[in-house]
Formats: sequence, C-alpha cells, structure tokens
Amino acid sequence: MAEDAGTVRVDVWIWSVRLTKTRSTAASACRAGHVRVNGDRVKPAHPLRPGDQVRVRNAGRERVVVVSRIIRKRVGAPVAVECYTDHSPPPPPREAVAPAGRRDRGAGRPTKRDRREMERLRGMDGGSRPGTS
Repeated sequence: MAEDAGTVRVDVWIWSVRLTKTRSTAASACRAGHVRVNGDRVKPAHPLRPGDQVRVRNAGRERVVVVSRIIRKRVGAPVAVECYTDHSPPPPPREAVAPAGRRDRGAGRPTKRDRREMERLRGMDGGSRPGTS
C-alpha cells in the first residue's frame, strides 16, 4: 500500500506545524472530533493535501488554517508558519481585572469575612452547610 507523495496524515501535519504540542495530542483531538478538514470531522490517518482547510480546536481556541505545504517532520516555528495560511479569528482579549483573592504581602492571615469574600469573588460560594439554617 504505497502512500501518495503529495499527502500526509492529518495528525502528523498538525503536530509538524506546531498546532499541537505532541503527536498523541493531535491524534486524540482527531478522535474526539476537534479536527475538521474541509468541514468534515476526520480520523488521524486522513490524508491531507495542499489547499485543504484545517480547523483545530485546542485549549479553548479554534485555529483555522489552509495547508500551503506538506511536511512530515516537526520543524522550527519560523519554518512551520510558512507551511500554512492562518485564517483564525483573533484570540479573545485577556481580562484586565486583577486576579481575585490576591492579598498584599504582610497583610497577615485573612479573617473569616475576608476568606468568604475571596471565595465569593472566585465563584466558589459554598452555599449553606448541612446543619446550618
């Protein structure tokens, strides 16, 4: 079974151009349905050709790339960027709010009221406890 010289497995290509950190992560993403080629969910062994559109959902962000060059070995980031055209939406802006629950150094141990306020800000409101009304 000879493989066509102009194709490569989608999991290998995703890993080679650094869209995922490991090849096993790329294969797992394919099996979980997080990778689409030309709009169709694909298995890790799906052949990829130049001109194909690849959508990868990874770490809460969707990357949309068009294959411009086929590579089989992992390469450095500057070379990897030349292998695809990125059509991804911009990442969501980071929140400019200070992290909840931060205390000044030397402020001492938080009081019960401080601790409850920090939990409320973090969204860890425990609600009522058994035996309390």
